[in-house]
Amino acid sequence: MARILGYIAASLDGFIVDAKGSLDWLFKYDDMDLGKHDYRTFIKSIRTVVMGRATYDWLADQEAPWAYADQRCIVVTSRPIEDPKGPLETRSDIDALIAELRGLDDGDVWMLGGGRLQMAFMERGALDELEIYVMPEILGGGAPLFPATGYRASPELVSAKPVSKGCVRLHYRF
Repeated sequence: MARILGYIAASLDGFIVDAKGSLDWLFKYDDMDLGKHDYRTFIKSIRTVVMGRATYDWLADQEAPWAYADQRCIVVTSRPIEDPKGPLETRSDIDALIAELRGLDDGDVWMLGGGRLQMAFMERGALDELEIYVMPEILGGGAPLFPATGYRASPELVSAKPVSKGCVRLHYRF
Protein backbone atom coordinates (compact mmCIF):
# COMPACT_ATOMS: atom_id res chain seq x y z
CA MET A 1 0.00 0.00 0.00
CA ALA A 2 1.31 3.43 -0.94
CA ARG A 3 2.06 6.00 1.73
CA ILE A 4 0.56 9.43 1.06
CA LEU A 5 3.05 12.11 2.01
CA GLY A 6 3.16 15.88 2.34
CA TYR A 7 6.46 17.71 1.74
CA ILE A 8 6.14 21.49 1.80
CA ALA A 9 7.91 24.71 2.78
CA ALA A 10 6.28 27.50 4.75
CA SER A 11 7.33 30.87 6.07
CA LEU A 12 7.81 31.41 9.78
CA ASP A 13 4.41 33.13 9.87
CA GLY A 14 2.71 30.18 8.17
CA PHE A 15 2.40 31.11 4.49
CA ILE A 16 3.36 29.04 1.45
CA VAL A 17 3.21 31.84 -1.11
CA ASP A 18 3.36 35.57 -0.56
CA ALA A 19 0.48 38.03 -1.00
CA LYS A 20 1.26 38.28 -4.75
CA GLY A 21 1.12 34.50 -5.17
CA SER A 22 4.89 34.32 -5.60
CA LEU A 23 7.45 31.80 -4.39
CA ASP A 24 10.36 34.19 -4.97
CA TRP A 25 10.94 34.37 -1.22
CA LEU A 26 11.64 30.63 -1.22
CA PHE A 27 13.91 30.44 -4.27
CA LYS A 28 16.79 32.11 -2.43
CA TYR A 29 17.05 28.88 -0.42
CA ASP A 30 17.52 26.65 -3.48
CA ASP A 31 21.16 25.97 -2.57
CA MET A 32 20.28 24.96 0.99
CA ASP A 33 21.86 21.72 2.21
CA LEU A 34 19.09 19.37 3.34
CA GLY A 35 21.25 16.27 3.22
CA LYS A 36 19.15 13.10 3.04
CA HIS A 37 15.98 15.24 3.12
CA ASP A 38 16.84 17.09 -0.09
CA TYR A 39 14.04 17.42 -2.64
CA ARG A 40 16.09 15.61 -5.30
CA THR A 41 16.38 12.61 -2.99
CA PHE A 42 12.74 12.82 -1.90
CA ILE A 43 11.33 12.93 -5.45
CA LYS A 44 13.22 9.75 -6.39
CA SER A 45 11.13 7.88 -3.81
CA ILE A 46 7.85 9.14 -5.26
CA ARG A 47 5.89 7.22 -7.88
CA THR A 48 2.72 9.34 -7.95
CA VAL A 49 2.37 13.11 -7.63
CA VAL A 50 -1.05 14.57 -6.78
CA MET A 51 -1.75 18.28 -7.03
CA GLY A 52 -4.68 20.65 -7.11
CA ARG A 53 -5.62 22.75 -10.11
CA ALA A 54 -4.07 25.97 -8.80
CA THR A 55 -0.72 24.24 -8.33
CA TYR A 56 -0.94 22.70 -11.80
CA ASP A 57 -1.80 26.05 -13.39
CA TRP A 58 1.15 27.70 -11.63
CA LEU A 59 3.54 24.94 -12.77
CA ALA A 60 2.17 25.01 -16.31
CA ASP A 61 2.85 28.77 -16.51
CA GLN A 62 6.54 28.30 -15.67
CA GLU A 63 9.07 28.25 -18.50
CA ALA A 64 10.82 25.21 -17.03
CA PRO A 65 10.13 21.82 -18.59
CA TRP A 66 7.58 19.54 -16.94
CA ALA A 67 9.32 18.19 -13.83
CA TYR A 68 7.14 15.13 -13.25
CA ALA A 69 7.56 13.11 -16.43
CA ASP A 70 9.07 10.25 -14.38
CA GLN A 71 6.05 10.06 -12.06
CA ARG A 72 2.37 9.35 -12.51
CA CYS A 73 0.81 12.81 -12.16
CA ILE A 74 -2.79 13.38 -11.09
CA VAL A 75 -4.43 16.81 -11.00
CA VAL A 76 -7.54 17.18 -8.86
CA THR A 77 -9.87 19.43 -10.82
CA SER A 78 -13.44 19.68 -12.04
CA ARG A 79 -12.40 21.57 -15.18
CA PRO A 80 -10.76 20.03 -18.24
CA ILE A 81 -7.10 20.81 -18.86
CA GLU A 82 -6.59 21.89 -22.43
CA ASP A 83 -3.18 21.08 -23.89
CA PRO A 84 -1.53 19.78 -20.69
CA LYS A 85 2.10 20.71 -20.19
CA GLY A 86 3.10 17.16 -19.31
CA PRO A 87 1.62 13.69 -19.09
CA LEU A 88 -1.10 13.72 -16.45
CA GLU A 89 -4.45 12.35 -15.40
CA THR A 90 -7.31 14.26 -13.80
CA ARG A 91 -9.70 13.34 -11.02
CA SER A 92 -12.56 15.27 -9.45
CA ASP A 93 -13.78 12.91 -6.71
CA ILE A 94 -11.35 13.08 -3.76
CA ASP A 95 -12.83 10.08 -1.95
CA ALA A 96 -12.52 7.88 -5.05
CA LEU A 97 -8.98 9.19 -5.59
CA ILE A 98 -7.98 8.29 -2.05
CA ALA A 99 -9.27 4.74 -2.55
CA GLU A 100 -7.35 4.54 -5.82
CA LEU A 101 -4.13 5.82 -4.23
CA ARG A 102 -4.46 3.43 -1.30
CA GLY A 103 -4.61 0.58 -3.81
CA LEU A 104 -1.28 1.48 -5.39
CA ASP A 105 1.66 -0.78 -4.63
CA ASP A 106 4.34 0.74 -6.86
CA GLY A 107 5.65 3.54 -4.64
CA ASP A 108 4.71 6.48 -2.46
CA VAL A 109 2.38 9.39 -3.27
CA TRP A 110 3.30 13.06 -2.81
CA MET A 111 0.67 15.71 -2.20
CA LEU A 112 2.35 18.55 -4.09
CA GLY A 113 1.50 22.18 -3.64
CA GLY A 114 -0.88 24.09 -1.48
CA GLY A 115 -2.54 23.21 1.76
CA ARG A 116 -6.14 23.02 0.51
CA LEU A 117 -5.75 19.59 -1.06
CA GLN A 118 -3.52 18.37 1.79
CA MET A 119 -6.23 19.55 4.20
CA ALA A 120 -8.89 17.65 2.25
CA PHE A 121 -6.78 14.50 2.61
CA MET A 122 -6.13 15.15 6.32
CA GLU A 123 -9.85 15.64 6.96
CA ARG A 124 -10.41 12.18 5.46
CA GLY A 125 -7.59 10.56 7.44
CA ALA A 126 -5.63 10.00 4.23
CA LEU A 127 -2.35 11.86 4.81
CA ASP A 128 0.17 9.52 6.41
CA GLU A 129 3.16 11.78 6.99
CA LEU A 130 3.97 15.45 6.60
CA GLU A 131 7.34 17.19 6.32
CA ILE A 132 7.19 20.96 6.77
CA TYR A 133 10.28 23.04 6.14
CA VAL A 134 9.85 26.24 8.15
CA MET A 135 11.89 28.96 6.50
CA PRO A 136 13.23 31.99 8.39
CA GLU A 137 11.03 34.42 6.47
CA ILE A 138 8.08 36.51 7.61
CA LEU A 139 5.82 37.26 4.65
CA GLY A 140 3.02 39.14 6.38
CA GLY A 141 0.34 37.57 4.21
CA GLY A 142 -0.37 35.20 1.36
CA ALA A 143 -1.76 31.69 1.08
CA PRO A 144 -1.70 29.91 4.44
CA LEU A 145 -0.02 26.55 4.93
CA PHE A 146 -3.47 25.14 5.73
CA PRO A 147 -6.82 26.85 5.29
CA ALA A 148 -9.01 27.32 8.34
CA THR A 149 -11.64 24.59 7.98
CA GLY A 150 -12.37 23.72 11.58
CA TYR A 151 -10.43 20.46 11.25
CA ARG A 152 -8.45 19.52 14.35
CA ALA A 153 -5.75 16.89 14.78
CA SER A 154 -2.76 16.08 16.94
CA PRO A 155 -0.24 14.40 14.65
CA GLU A 156 2.75 12.67 16.21
CA LEU A 157 6.00 14.63 15.96
CA VAL A 158 8.57 12.23 14.54
CA SER A 159 11.42 14.75 14.51
CA ALA A 160 12.26 18.45 14.59
CA LYS A 161 15.66 19.38 13.26
CA PRO A 162 17.47 22.54 12.17
CA VAL A 163 18.87 21.83 8.72
CA SER A 164 20.49 24.80 6.97
CA LYS A 165 20.26 28.59 6.63
CA GLY A 166 17.93 28.86 9.62
CA CYS A 167 15.41 26.35 8.24
CA VAL A 168 13.79 23.80 10.56
CA ARG A 169 12.45 20.47 9.30
CA LEU A 170 9.35 19.23 11.11
CA HIS A 171 8.29 15.63 10.41
CA TYR A 172 4.84 14.48 11.55
CA ARG A 173 2.96 11.19 11.32
CA PHE A 174 -0.85 11.01 11.36
